[in-house]
Amino acid sequence: MATILSFILMTGALAHADKKSSDKADGKEKIRISAETLTSDMEAKYAEFIGNVRATQGNTVITCDKLKVFYNDQPNDEKKSVSGEESIKKILAEGNVRIILDDKTAEAAQAVYTTNDKILTLSGENSKVSSGSSFFSGSKIIFYRTDGRIRVEGNRKKQVEVELYPGGSGIE
Repeated sequence: MATILSFILMTGALAHADKKSSDKADGKEKIRISAETLTSDMEAKYAEFIGNVRATQGNTVITCDKLKVFYNDQPNDEKKSVSGEESIKKILAEGNVRIILDDKTAEAAQAVYTTNDKILTLSGENSKVSSGSSFFSGSKIIFYRTDGRIRVEGNRKKQVEVELYPGGSGIE
């Protein structure tokens, strides 16, 4: 279970290494997750946090209604899984998802991160990523971690919107 929790906040472009040594244990950042309930099913291989979920690590804060982590069997040699990434299949955050990292905020109805392809997908009618006054929004926002691409999709009800201010750094 500790391996699963150690990876929850280390995903996508939203991962961040805090420099405060007081928040680190064994060289890894402390993670704190609070929720009204936690259900773990070892046979079905998932852990689910439900109700006012708040997960923090360094400057990264994730809030949502439900956070579910799907995982593989633990490797035989714990040393093989330093980051825990090998044991996680998928992370699913649902309901009023809000991810804050430094000056960036992502909001969506749902966020899904899959480890095999390292893709973070935000979805929902009003999915939005903002930094300062700049933002982009659509019904689906996809972050491809392996090559740094971002794809924003709209639909018939709502087109993609982007608002950038000249001279600003934009959203990366």
